[in-house]
Amino acid sequence: MSHNDNEGQGRAGGEILRRLHVCNGGFLRPGMRRMLRHAGWQVALGLPGPEGHVGIWGASPTAHRGAALARRTGAALVRIEDAFLRSLHPGRVGEPPIGLLIDRRGVHFDAARPSDLEVLLATDPLDDHALLARARAGIARMQTSHLSKYSATLPDIEPPAPGYVLVVDQVRGDASVTASGADRARFLEMLTFARQENPGARIVLRTHPETARGLRPGHFTPADCTEGITLNDAPVSPWALLEGATAVYTVSSQMGFEAILAGHRPRVFGTPFYAGWGLSADETTLPRRARTLTRAQLFAAAMILYPYWHDPYRDRPATFEQALDAIEAQARAWREDRAGWVATGMRLWKRKPMQGFFGATRRVVFTENPDKARRVSASTGRRRMAWAGKAPAEDAVQVEDGFLRSRGLGAQLVPPLSLVLDGRGIYYDPTRPSGLERLIAESHGLREDERLRAERVIARIRAGGLSKYNLGGAVPDLPEGRRVLVVGQVEDDASIRLGSPEVRTNAALLQRARAERPDAVLLYKPHPDVEAGLRAGRAEAPERWADAVLAGTAIAPLLEAVDEVWTMTSLTGFEALLRGVAVTTLGAPFYAGWGLTRDLGPVPARRLAGPRSDVVALVHATLVAYPRYRDPVTGLACPVEVALERLESGHALPRGPVVRVLSKAQGLLASRASLWR
Repeated sequence: MSHNDNEGQGRAGGEILRRLHVCNGGFLRPGMRRMLRHAGWQVALGLPGPEGHVGIWGASPTAHRGAALARRTGAALVRIEDAFLRSLHPGRVGEPPIGLLIDRRGVHFDAARPSDLEVLLATDPLDDHALLARARAGIARMQTSHLSKYSATLPDIEPPAPGYVLVVDQVRGDASVTASGADRARFLEMLTFARQENPGARIVLRTHPETARGLRPGHFTPADCTEGITLNDAPVSPWALLEGATAVYTVSSQMGFEAILAGHRPRVFGTPFYAGWGLSADETTLPRRARTLTRAQLFAAAMILYPYWHDPYRDRPATFEQALDAIEAQARAWREDRAGWVATGMRLWKRKPMQGFFGATRRVVFTENPDKARRVSASTGRRRMAWAGKAPAEDAVQVEDGFLRSRGLGAQLVPPLSLVLDGRGIYYDPTRPSGLERLIAESHGLREDERLRAERVIARIRAGGLSKYNLGGAVPDLPEGRRVLVVGQVEDDASIRLGSPEVRTNAALLQRARAERPDAVLLYKPHPDVEAGLRAGRAEAPERWADAVLAGTAIAPLLEAVDEVWTMTSLTGFEALLRGVAVTTLGAPFYAGWGLTRDLGPVPARRLAGPRSDVVALVHATLVAYPRYRDPVTGLACPVEVALERLESGHALPRGPVVRVLSKAQGLLASRASLWR
């Protein structure tokens, strides 16, 4: 290969790739090569020509090799760094980044020369209304989800009592510290300023995550904790620490950037990218940075326009919001699973999917002995979980299938894409509050970005004809008139036992619907598990009340063709609300009692008070905030949007005939066991 054919070699998605010559083996890792390829760069070895590019990792120990190569050949330097929202854990643990900063001018933490980010901040109008709305939403979402560069923090850990001055430590030898000309003496000088400018105030020294994990030492030590000074090295959320602080001091930490986003004006003793824009009190004057920016403008440039974001589920470029979706889902899974689980009430076939959902950090321990589970929990610190209905709520976290479950029935042993964890109760039991009920009650205050996300979920479900089980079956020609769909259920289902005390059979449901809708076209849809002979609930001669019995009919297209749905507690009522269909309930499903349904059953009084939710808010609580989703392709915790895409493309398919035989036997045993309840 000649020295002059570096540019325009290779294509990705029809786009010409630029060759990026490297001297660091880290760039040759497959994941990094794919990310750079999607960002428009083809990693290469050998000598570049004068029109070529040399890639270096920021100011890493190997960067001098690439810099020397660029000087010798006349090639341009491209500096690459982790994005400001990186991963759960530091890169030294081995976790890949979800975003990269690819800079052809300089590097964001070194003010000796302008970087692409600085030029953006100095020259871009940053006045687009939609862009700034995205920025404000991003700030709010990072705060409420407690996301930072490293998001393996625990929001439930209490920060120090409010009213302290926060002084942020960094690791020794960090490139941003070196670029700011700082050392331990500078950090001690910053601490002195903090004490002098805040006489009598408590001071909290925030340890860097790498120092807390023993990976690299920081500048502060326990010996610096004289009277009134404490060291905080717990995995407390940075946002919680910033909320309780009266002032923030930093050299060049990203936490200074987050302090600005949290409403502080931090004292800055270095030259980070966020200094010099009128949002911080800077010890060093940066004459090039004469512009005054808003927090939203700073965030828009640094988090939306500047980075390359990567989609780990689809292995392609992502938007900032998609990267946020991914980190949010993975942080939630880590926070809930980090202590490990001991699980009871899990049938053998469920254990592999449960391990995939909840065992990525520490493998789940399964036992059918509740007393043993309690002992294991007490001795190891593991949390207890039980399949819903197998243990009282105060004894274990309840687990149940989610609302966008699979392509195929759970009773046919099809593994789920979504599960719910509920430490308060379980969504189908109205006799006590559940986590979902709390989310719905609080959902009336959704931000605009949360509403837009839920609206997109609704639109995608409708366009894709998606439902809980996504079974096939054409909709036959239906009689004309006002069509009322009566939804059959498994009659020994816990949602009926607990939530429909007055009407418990499909025959009674049909009879009540016909009595109240004598002139309607009554359509009866048996439950798929009942149709398959897996569970109890067969209504004898439903034609006595129904004008048509729609066995084997897909529910999603059917909902688009009816005017009203009658149900005891079926999830189909919720799916009907998504499609603008009127719903009458005879029990108390989770979606009843909020002013969205006509409720003839005993709805809990606690749902009838307070602000009312609309369908969009209900969907956000039920499909975005409450369930956990797992991508069947990558095995990663994922957001609802990825689950929807997998359901659309058929990545969660039913198993073969052997498990169908097992599932039928399992259903018969479950129905017989219900007789002894």
